[in-house]
Amino acid sequence: MNAFWIILTGSLVAMCCSLLGCYLILRRMAMVGDAVSHAVLPGIVIAFLVTGSRDSVPMLIGAGLLGVLTTFLIEFFHRVARVQTDASIGVTFTWLFAIGIILISVFAGQIDLDQDCVLYGEIAYTPIDLWISEDGWILGPRAVWTVGSVALVILFFIYLGYKELYLTAFDAAYAASIGISTSLWYYLLMSAVSLTTVASFESVGAILVVAFLVAPPATAYLLTDDFKMMLVLSVLLGILASALGYFLAVWLDGSIAGAIATVTGLEFLLAFLFSPSRGIWMNRSKIVPAPIN
Repeated sequence: MNAFWIILTGSLVAMCCSLLGCYLILRRMAMVGDAVSHAVLPGIVIAFLVTGSRDSVPMLIGAGLLGVLTTFLIEFFHRVARVQTDASIGVTFTWLFAIGIILISVFAGQIDLDQDCVLYGEIAYTPIDLWISEDGWILGPRAVWTVGSVALVILFFIYLGYKELYLTAFDAAYAASIGISTSLWYYLLMSAVSLTTVASFESVGAILVVAFLVAPPATAYLLTDDFKMMLVLSVLLGILASALGYFLAVWLDGSIAGAIATVTGLEFLLAFLFSPSRGIWMNRSKIVPAPIN
């Protein structure tokens, strides 16, 4: 039963991250998830200072607010300071992460927080953290309920805003010309990324969240030119990686999150080599060597 809960949790996270990751890949902002997962650290510390509690709800609220702030600062530096997107991502998340480390070091005597604990969850512990009702009913792991709720929100968000998200990702100038607010949909997308990242990294770990945000969408991108099919393939690849990664970790007696992330990398490698349209091996005859001067 533990295997079922672990694979289910990984699959739910994979679905959320893969769907949003497709839009991030097209916007060339694939590493936003990594930035958010590190930049939320000061939000977690501040939430504890304000509430005096290590309960997950205030922690998630504090982390979520910092996640939204992170995406706002990234876009602010990009548009106002005209810094390249990758540079603004790097500056923002390292700065906020450093502030979080300072807060932890300054209040180390009063706060029982460890940066490794708040940033890197462990999916193997998912079946242990159960949601038990006041009547004593065991409703299952908290992570499944949390990530499952987020998955419903993400699916509803993409269903309602598919056209706007699609146009702003592919051609922002055209989207603006027909009256779509590119800034509004950017911040809605980034808020969804922040929500997914914050809700997921406590359970499965920041490394696995970043892997799901990047690898399955990138793999699907190599396999199809149809965007709807790219969304479907990325979700299927993420779910497959969750299942295969779990059994690989059991076989190796190693880290489950590490094994799942490894499988996502292997999926990308196979697509890179053998994709019918873009695979290096399948299209090796089309590769023309550079002329020798």
